[in-house]
Amino acid sequence: MTGMSALRTLPIVAVFTAFTLISCGSAGPSDPASATDVVPTPALVVTPVPSLPATVNELPEMDVAGYDALLGQLRGTPVVVNFWASWCGPCEKEAPRLEAAAATYGDRVQFLGVDILDDRGSAVDFLDRYGLQYPNVFDPPGAIRTDLGSIGQPVTVFYDADGNLVTKVDGEISEKDLTANLEAIVA
Repeated sequence: MTGMSALRTLPIVAVFTAFTLISCGSAGPSDPASATDVVPTPALVVTPVPSLPATVNELPEMDVAGYDALLGQLRGTPVVVNFWASWCGPCEKEAPRLEAAAATYGDRVQFLGVDILDDRGSAVDFLDRYGLQYPNVFDPPGAIRTDLGSIGQPVTVFYDADGNLVTKVDGEISEKDLTANLEAIVA
């Protein structure tokens, strides 16, 4: 590049650099929409126990041993566990159904979501998009689901108050099956 052509591109580079600095610098930590300023939403918790997240978007990482411990802590309360992923089409279809059921049965049944094979950012977006109010945990390798003998998602598992697995539905759960299985574990 000759000295003259370098001088002609200098104003373009200067404008681009100024634009980049202004646009990239406007969403810092003091921005009201910053994720650090978001107030956590309390989760719908029937039986407060140490392993159950207290807020919806907390998404603590959990493995099989932690899941078993959580179920042990929840003995005395029927439990519905839904395994989902933000990129899963059937998971998106059933999310409003599960949220409606949690709103209806949430004073008698503990709902729990287990996000699998996902990343936290996408998972939080999913929870916000569908307005899920029950607690969720994060299982990146999907080990808990696999330990239950399932290979796909979604999966919905129903436990009675004694902690016994009553039934497991692989794939998108219908309104009819969701209601019938909920009635079975609260009876």
